[in-house]
Amino acid sequence: MVSVVSSNGTYAFTKPNRESITLLAGIGVEGDVHAGVTVKHRSRVAQDPTRPNLRQVHLIHEELFGELREAGFEVAPGDLGENVTTSGVDLLGLPVGTLLHLGREAVVEVTGLRNPCLQIDHFQEGLLKHVVGRDETGRIVRKAGIMGVVAVGGEVRPGDPIEVELPAGPHRRLERV
Repeated sequence: MVSVVSSNGTYAFTKPNRESITLLAGIGVEGDVHAGVTVKHRSRVAQDPTRPNLRQVHLIHEELFGELREAGFEVAPGDLGENVTTSGVDLLGLPVGTLLHLGREAVVEVTGLRNPCLQIDHFQEGLLKHVVGRDETGRIVRKAGIMGVVAVGGEVRPGDPIEVELPAGPHRRLERV
């Protein structure tokens, strides 16, 4: 289920919660600073502003906030810059190409994992090491949500259902985008 939706028209780490957001096919969240056909995140623009924007929509599972609370952090929906906060969906376990049907019309195609940056530690000191770590095999684990592109536009509101449509196999694990 969609728990909270957020957007911000200016560059800021956090995004205010909204009553609804409108997703635009191939663009992202209407009025959001990260919407566009080409990359909008500052670090990506500095590398190559002509690259396609695979980070049009940022989704985080609200279960992460409980985990962070147990570690002593206070993080609420929108605080980490996400557009859609979900509940009850294993976002990090989805394969690349998964289609997330949000509400009645909108569809987001999952492109990869969010690669959190040092801004997270500016938000709350020490938070980065709780959203990026290593598993028992030494593999990097990123827990700060997933990214996607808008395949079909539409309005998304808190309380909207989420339907997960897995791609045909074989499935590819999410990597940072």
